[in-house]
Amino acid sequence: MTDQSTSLESGGDLFGGLFKRGEVWLGIGLMVILTALVLPLPPFLIDIGLSISITFSVLILMTVLFIGKSLEFSSFPTVLLIATLIRLSLNLGTTRLVLTHGNEGTDAAGHVVEAFASLVMGGDFIIGVIVFAILTLVNFVVITKGSGRIAEVAARFTLDAMPGKQMAIDADLSSGLINEDQARKRRKDLEDESNFFGSMDGSAKFVRGDAIASLVITFINAIGGITIGTFRHDMPVLEAADTYVRLTVGDGLVTQIPALLVSVAAGLLVTKANMAGSTDKALFKQLSGYPMALGLSSAMLAILALLPGMPFIPFAILSAVSGFGCYAVTQAAEERKEVQRTLEKTELEKVPVAEEPIAKALSIDMIRLELGYALLSLINSETGQRLMEQIKGLRRQLASEMGFIMPSVRIQDNLQLPPNAYVLRIKEIEAGRGELRPGMLLVMDPKGQPIALPGEATVEPTFGLAAAWIDPSYREEALFKGYTVVDPPTVITTHLTELVKDNMADLLSYTETQKLLDELDKEQQKLVADVIPSQITVNGLQRILQNLLAERVSIRDLPTILEGIAEITPVTRNLSAISEHVRSRLARQISDSNTNEMGYIPLLTLSSEWEQAFAESVIGEGDSKQLAMAPSRLQQFITSVRQTYDRQAALGEAPILLTSPAVRGYVRSVVERFRPSTVVLSQNEIHPKAKIKTLGQI
Repeated sequence: MTDQSTSLESGGDLFGGLFKRGEVWLGIGLMVILTALVLPLPPFLIDIGLSISITFSVLILMTVLFIGKSLEFSSFPTVLLIATLIRLSLNLGTTRLVLTHGNEGTDAAGHVVEAFASLVMGGDFIIGVIVFAILTLVNFVVITKGSGRIAEVAARFTLDAMPGKQMAIDADLSSGLINEDQARKRRKDLEDESNFFGSMDGSAKFVRGDAIASLVITFINAIGGITIGTFRHDMPVLEAADTYVRLTVGDGLVTQIPALLVSVAAGLLVTKANMAGSTDKALFKQLSGYPMALGLSSAMLAILALLPGMPFIPFAILSAVSGFGCYAVTQAAEERKEVQRTLEKTELEKVPVAEEPIAKALSIDMIRLELGYALLSLINSETGQRLMEQIKGLRRQLASEMGFIMPSVRIQDNLQLPPNAYVLRIKEIEAGRGELRPGMLLVMDPKGQPIALPGEATVEPTFGLAAAWIDPSYREEALFKGYTVVDPPTVITTHLTELVKDNMADLLSYTETQKLLDELDKEQQKLVADVIPSQITVNGLQRILQNLLAERVSIRDLPTILEGIAEITPVTRNLSAISEHVRSRLARQISDSNTNEMGYIPLLTLSSEWEQAFAESVIGEGDSKQLAMAPSRLQQFITSVRQTYDRQAALGEAPILLTSPAVRGYVRSVVERFRPSTVVLSQNEIHPKAKIKTLGQI
């Protein structure tokens, strides 16, 4: 008994698992469909199959109507193939029954075929032939051809737009607007969209082939049936034609109607494009969004109703319905506007207008963005929201990369500026300005070539590159040509990014330095207590951090900086010497930040002659050390550096200038005057495990 019960339980588990495995049932179903293409089926199975085919087609159509986006039904090409196979297998099954048993009566191919034949034909097979021909024509020529063309164009343009969309995702990721997970999801959606429209382009061939196959099968059934009925069953020609054509057209109708439903579903899916929400909501929302269109339609229908010879009642009813729709939509829009005005008035009443204290005029904005009046739309619309989000992303990016907390940016209008101009101020002093064109896009050629698109030539305000303002309709063409395309908020954010990086040393205040110390982990507070203020003051630490930020060295690893200070302060209290020692402690970080995409640090070394010249030009002792090189000698050095770097730039390289630790600071103080972006490192700042490549010597 135990063995028997165990066997029954294992058998029950097997069948239970089988019923839960959808892929097993799908495989079985496909095998049944393919088997039906070869083996004959009895009429009752044909009736069941045709009912399933019609139900399946209606389900596909309803699903397409209710989905929010096209990609929500990404399995549609596979479903379309299965539906086509079902119809073809049933079509072959009914063909066998019609040709084999057509002489026995109109129910030879099952009751579903008989019902469709009698319902549509109305007792005359010629009417059935005409109706079938019209349905096939509508399906093949109108719906299938149109949806196939739309899918083909959508697939092509989706593929062409992929590089530009990927660049936009990378830009949003680098600016901090999205995180890595969101960027990965957007890339996956972009890939799915491309694959979907490509599959839909191929799936249109299924529908077209199905329509052609239906026509051929119907023609063969009619000719073959009349021939068999006349010569094999001795039926009169007209009787054979009536019987077999009735069955053939009924069979064609019962397969063509599901095919028409699936074709309509395919057309709706590819024409849905970027509409959000179900089809009915998208259509009704957009059609009812313009009451004037409804009003003009009502007037036109009223005129048609009054024309002589025209039926008055239908046009009058439709005119009244359209007019009522116009009135209802207009009233609803007015009610929404009234509610909005009430809410705005309530919000204004809640905020009391207080007189601004005179002391407020003494405060200084660390960073301020001033806009001309034509640019106020950048902060009063959805574009303004994008600008705010980009600035927030910039603050997060600087905190992550540089360890620097960027002050908040104050944005205000300035009527004294030109309408399209903006000004960026650092501590109330103008640091940069530019001009924008709201509603247009700025394009630049990374190769420095002129912009070959209609637009307004200009200069990019951040780096001074040749650029042009173009209409948004040229966006895809610009991306296709490899241009860099940015909108006005991104222009401001890019300009702000570079100005903040250039002025981080000035923006790092005593208060911000103290805040950095206070926000260190609890485990690091003992280190802070040992170093501050016994070995260096907060003000001295601020000066060292400013020295690092002035050369764009990240101060995020503050514990290592404090450890370096603790090591060197017993030897010297000179802030420049302490800064140089701290840089050597940050060698791994500095080497990594200057490693190029090839995995090595490109270097230009300073010759021994210039090393000696700088060393001999340093005069003074301790904190009073300074460089006293002859002006003519300095000019020779500047000329040599410029010529060497220009040659490397022509080769596509941006090397680092390498010096000895003793003269690095003095060399940097000279180089930053004419090449502020050039990085100057000492041998102590090259990590032992870093890969280097020497490109030349100065």
